[in-house]
Parts: sequence; C-alpha cells; structure tokens
Amino acid sequence: MDEPILTMEEREAINSGRWFSSLSPSLRHDILRCAYVKRFKDSDLIVARGEPPTEWTAVAKGAVRVSSTSLSGKQITLTYVEPGVWFGDVAMFDGDRRTHDAYAHGATTLLCVARNDFQKILSTHVELYEALMRLQARRIRTLFGLVEDLNTLPLRARLAKQLLHLVRSYGVPCLSEGNEMRIGLQLAQEELAQLLGASRQRVNQELKSMEREDAIRIEQGGLVVRNRDMLMRIAEVES
Repeated sequence: MDEPILTMEEREAINSGRWFSSLSPSLRHDILRCAYVKRFKDSDLIVARGEPPTEWTAVAKGAVRVSSTSLSGKQITLTYVEPGVWFGDVAMFDGDRRTHDAYAHGATTLLCVARNDFQKILSTHVELYEALMRLQARRIRTLFGLVEDLNTLPLRARLAKQLLHLVRSYGVPCLSEGNEMRIGLQLAQEELAQLLGASRQRVNQELKSMEREDAIRIEQGGLVVRNRDMLMRIAEVES
C-alpha cells in the first residue's frame, strides 16, 4: 500500500545517498517535491520486463532484486539495488522498454518520480544532466570491474569482495559482539552464487572455509562477518 511520506529512517537513506547528496539543495528539493512513495512486500513484482518506462526510482528501504529469465525458464539474479541508490534513469532518456524484472527483496520502500516530472526537472536544472552522466560513468566503471574480477580472480576472492560490499551496504552491529556485523540483506546461497557466476555448491564450500578461518559465521538467518580485515586480506591476497 502506498503511503504519502517517508519515515525518518527512509528519508535519511535517500538524503545520505552518495549520488543524491552531491546535488545542489535546489535540485534535491525539486526532486523530492515531485516524488511519491510506494511500498512493497517481499517478492512483490515492481517492474516487469517489456513494460514501458514510467518512473525514475530510488530505494529508501529494503532492496530491489533485478533478475532475468534463462531459456530454460530459470530466474537468475543479476544484482540488488540498495537504499540510497537511484535507478531507471536510462529508460527515462531513451524511452525504451524495461530490460529486466525487478522484485522487492524484503519489505521495500521506493521513492518515485514520474517521467513527465523527470523531464520538467531536467529542463529546469541543467545540473542534472552532468550529475546523471557521473552516475552512469560510475556504473560503467563498476561493471568493468565486475567483468575483470570474473575473468581474473578466483571465486574465493570474489566472494570476499562481495561480502565486504554487502556488509558496507547492509551491515548491522551484533548486540552480543560489538565488532561483528550481521549482513541485513538475507540472501540464499543460491542467490549469492548467482551474483558471483558460480554454483551454489562451490560458494558453500568457500563460505565454510571462511567460517573455519573465523572470518565469518554462517547462521540460519544469514551471514555474520566476524573479521572484516581478514576478508580484505583474502580479497587482496587472492587477487
């Protein structure tokens, strides 16, 4: 069910986003003035492949799972969009249909700007063109890095880098152990394996190896990072 305003925590996630916080106050104000809130339950379909673009969107809470379907009909997870990150701007420019499905992962709140309002903001704030170019450049750099890692790094190093990214984005301090961080985004090992381009069995083996080294702890509800420095060494030494 849609709700008219963001909670304080959700607004903080938007305002503190790396890209959004770099915009001028007047541009941020106009974006927020036009925006509306949508809330989704876990696994709700947000956007279907082939749909026309209607909204520019930011994640305020939870995560958006972007996926595609293989020829055999299996759904494959490509990435997760985290709080504070905007997406859908490419389709706002070219007007082409959506290329992937997007689902809510956990209870998810989105902040949306209709395409007509997006165009109006562009015409008022030339700054937004350059800002979106910077955003696209950052995405391209990230994509090139992922392709390079996939072709040059062993699975153990890629897994360590992925866990470090997840704990930066979704880390929650453990109450019992202050130096440990629980990854708040709950991923099945199959979903984690898809992000890494590996089998679930191989990812499971590497996770158990890291657990024996006290770098992480595997729990029924997810993963706990016990030693971030050790994960960093694994990512660097194996590179």
